[in-house]
Amino acid sequence: MIDLRSDTITRPTPAMLEAMFRAQVGDDVYEEDPTVRELENECARRFGMEAGLFCPSGTMTNQIAIKAHTQPMSEVVCEQTSHIYLWEVGGIAFHSGASVALLPGERGRLTAAQVAAAIRSENVHYPNTSLISLENTHNRGGGSCYSWQALEEIAELAKSKGIPLHLDGARIFNALVATGQRSEDYGQLFDSISICLSKGLGTPVGSVLVGTQEFVRKCKRIRKAMGGGWRQAGYLAAAGLYALENHVERLADDHRRARQLAEALEQAPYVEYVLPAETNLVIFRLREGLTEDQFLAHLGEFGVKASAFGPQMVRFVTHLDVDDAGIERVLEAIRSVPQYA
Repeated sequence: MIDLRSDTITRPTPAMLEAMFRAQVGDDVYEEDPTVRELENECARRFGMEAGLFCPSGTMTNQIAIKAHTQPMSEVVCEQTSHIYLWEVGGIAFHSGASVALLPGERGRLTAAQVAAAIRSENVHYPNTSLISLENTHNRGGGSCYSWQALEEIAELAKSKGIPLHLDGARIFNALVATGQRSEDYGQLFDSISICLSKGLGTPVGSVLVGTQEFVRKCKRIRKAMGGGWRQAGYLAAAGLYALENHVERLADDHRRARQLAEALEQAPYVEYVLPAETNLVIFRLREGLTEDQFLAHLGEFGVKASAFGPQMVRFVTHLDVDDAGIERVLEAIRSVPQYA
C-alpha cells in the first residue's frame, strides 16, 4: 500500500529502532531521563533557544505555549486556517479561555501589515492581544513556506508591541530544507517554537517546545496539568535524536517526489488546479464530474491511499515510507482515471 494520507503514518526504520533499543532512560518526571534531556537540549540548540520540553504531540506543545503566553479574556492572532485554531479541538478556548483573531492569509501566510491591523488598542470592550502565532510550513496552504523577510517583519512588529510570537513548526524542517533558512536564526525571531518529530522526520511520536529557561519551566507545569508527564520517555526521545541526525536532509527527496505528483496532476484533465508544491504537500481541486470519493476509490484500485481535503479537494503527502517506485504507481493511477484516460 502506498499511503499518501499523511507523513504521520511512517514507521521507525530498523536503524531508528536500534537507537531506541539502546537508549539510556530514567524517570522524566524526576528529570532523570538522560536521553530526553539530550533531545530537549539538541532541539533548543538547533533553534537558538535556551531550553526545550519533550511532549507527546504537536497539539500539546502548541496548546501549552498558548496557555503560557496568554490569559483569559486575551486574544491570539493567527491565520484563519491555522492548525492551532482549526484542528486542535477548540483547545485555545478550552485550555486558555482566550479569543482568536482570524486573518485571511495567502496560502496560510500572513503579512506584517495584516497582523498590525489586527492588534487591539486598549479598550474595555476588547480582548487584549496577547500572542501572534504563525505556521511554517502551512498545512492548508499546501506546504507553503514563509520568506525570511516576511518572518523578520512580523517579528519586528511583535517586539515593538511587546507581544510574544509563537511558531507552529509542525513541518519546520521541510521549510528549512526548501528555503535554505538556518534553524538557529529562528530563535532570534520567535519566543516559542513547536517542533514536530513525527511528521517529516519519521519518528513514532513526539514534539519539542523550545523557548527560554523561564518559559520552559512554566510550560513544564502546564504539561503536567495536561497529563503530559513522561516516565521512561527516552526510548521515544532516542528516535527523535536519530531523526535529527539522519532524516532532515532527505526531506529534499520528499519535495522532489511531491513536485512530480503536482506536475502530473497539472496535466490531468479532471484537475481544476493544484496549489504550488513547495514542500511535501500536494493539494488539488477536482473538476465537477469527478468527486473526491470517486477519485480516492480509483486510487485504491492501485493500492494508493490519500485524503479528502474538503469538497472536490484531495491532499497527497510524500514522506519517508514512499520511494520512487511508489511514486511511479501513483503516477500510473493519476494518468488512468477511466473517464479521462
